[in-house]
Amino acid sequence: MKLTNRVAYNMQTNKHLLIICIIVLCTSCIRKNPYPGYTHVKHGIYYKLHKIGEETKTARPGDYITADITYKTMSDSIFFNGRRKLRITTPSFKGAVDECFLMLAEDECASFIISADDFFKKTLQSSLPSFFTPGSKMKVKIDVIDIQPEEEYNKEKKAFLDWIDDFGDYEKTIMAQYLAEEKLDMEPLVSGIYRLILKEGKGKRVEPGDTVTVNYEGRFLNGKYFDSTVKRNMPFRFVYGTEWQVVKGLEEAIGVMHEGERSLFIFPSEQAFGRRGSSTGIIPPYTSLLFEVELVQVN
Repeated sequence: MKLTNRVAYNMQTNKHLLIICIIVLCTSCIRKNPYPGYTHVKHGIYYKLHKIGEETKTARPGDYITADITYKTMSDSIFFNGRRKLRITTPSFKGAVDECFLMLAEDECASFIISADDFFKKTLQSSLPSFFTPGSKMKVKIDVIDIQPEEEYNKEKKAFLDWIDDFGDYEKTIMAQYLAEEKLDMEPLVSGIYRLILKEGKGKRVEPGDTVTVNYEGRFLNGKYFDSTVKRNMPFRFVYGTEWQVVKGLEEAIGVMHEGERSLFIFPSEQAFGRRGSSTGIIPPYTSLLFEVELVQVN
């Protein structure tokens, strides 16, 4: 009888120990992966695949990637959303956003969770925005449209630039004709951008690191639209003063505006898409552009 009781006691004790072990293991798993739906890949990066492409070859350092990119806070507040063509470099540190791009093939789409501190301070070499606290994480969604090897890109670029060498003078002629025909008496800023205030703004000016919300409509000098956040009903939001955000002219334009202002800007090509035109092919090389910009909000 005593032996039977001892066996029963041991079985009950082992059962309790097993339950404790399971709880410890589950707790350990939860601690290791605090982001449901994401898988830890390496160097503190978490990954969730949304779409698999038909191609299996991923990007290499030096390749040029065209992708729709979205940056979000962990609460899914978007602070950048747009299509960019960029050259992928060898990651300069463990956990760099470059590692995310190097994991994807053409036509693949995935979300990543990375360190916000590393992204802003090491990659963009800027200060951490006020809406992040030190040690925060951020989300990056990348939808790869195209991957172009560096050799192919350089070959196309050389042939293209040889072909368009004489376009610069032609652009200046078109700009002068437009200003004369529209009877626009506008003095250019130092950079060559023309500005016409349509509605005065009474709010504050933008400072580097501010999150700005803008509406813009982009047109060619013949009046044809090539982009409009108004028509899409999608105001554009980004952190002012950081790379990979907007073309040079638009950043300068926003920097001279006050919150609530709406202005018309004329960008010569060197302040827009330059000698190469846009990566999408929509904007030809050496093309002056009209941007009607409203600075909706400055945070």
